[in-house]
Amino acid sequence: MQMFQKGIKRSRESWFKKVVHLFDRTTVEEALWDELEELLITADVGVSTTTKLVARVRERASKEGLKDGHQIYSVLKEEMVAMLKLDVTGDETPGPDLASAGPHVILVVGVNGTGKTLSIAKLAYRYKQQRKSVILAAADTFRAAAIDQLKILGKRVGAEVICHQPGADPGAVVFDSLEAARSRHTDVVIIDTAGRIHTKFNLMEELKKIKRVVSRNDPRAPHEVLLVMDATTGQNGLTQARYFTEAVNVTGVFLSKLDGTAKGGIVLAICDELKIPILFIGTGETVDDFAPFDARTFIEALSS
Repeated sequence: MQMFQKGIKRSRESWFKKVVHLFDRTTVEEALWDELEELLITADVGVSTTTKLVARVRERASKEGLKDGHQIYSVLKEEMVAMLKLDVTGDETPGPDLASAGPHVILVVGVNGTGKTLSIAKLAYRYKQQRKSVILAAADTFRAAAIDQLKILGKRVGAEVICHQPGADPGAVVFDSLEAARSRHTDVVIIDTAGRIHTKFNLMEELKKIKRVVSRNDPRAPHEVLLVMDATTGQNGLTQARYFTEAVNVTGVFLSKLDGTAKGGIVLAICDELKIPILFIGTGETVDDFAPFDARTFIEALSS
């Protein structure tokens, strides 16, 4: 809970406090629903998700004969939790299948500036805390700085980094990383990729190529495709996520920089509109500043 409270402090103190105060009354009138919709939309929940959420709360309040503001607020929180709970387990890092012939492979994608490389280091750190061996594949070969950054972060968390020279074929880096992981019986391989501009066809095609390289020796791999989204980008992030999902079938979201925005409502839009689970939230700049996402804990931290 403490990590969540740290990560969503700005969201809690800006828009959600106003939501709480909306229901600080004995009777709920029509004007309240309009105010609630406005607050949710300005908090990046989005028009579609806001409309759906408010309709659910109003329907339950009517069916259950609720008039008191505090009772209806409890229903709002319950409906938010329900919206965030997709049919996945996101309460801990998905673990490698140690009985399988190869490593657990995580392909990490996202546009430039989302905090992707730091998020990879955070994942590696978590696996290392679980006493699992980790290889980081530096497949973002477009920028020399990206390779250098991954080397520095890999050393910091105790994970080996496999890399080539800047400008090298990303697929070759991935191939070598997987070969190294198999020969060394490594538990987890996390693949960094270039910050794709989601409207660039050729770059998305290269992501698909990387995915094919991964699948060549293990048809089940990559076992996860993790999209790093910058929480501060708000609704624009949803457009990016749709492109990535179409290209490489994203299985989960690492929502970075949540501590840097007052509009934490984007979490509701992600789960409702994209049907992609949020697995982790980033809450700071060090490798341990993140937490597995839990819907109820998140909503309780917002309202506490």
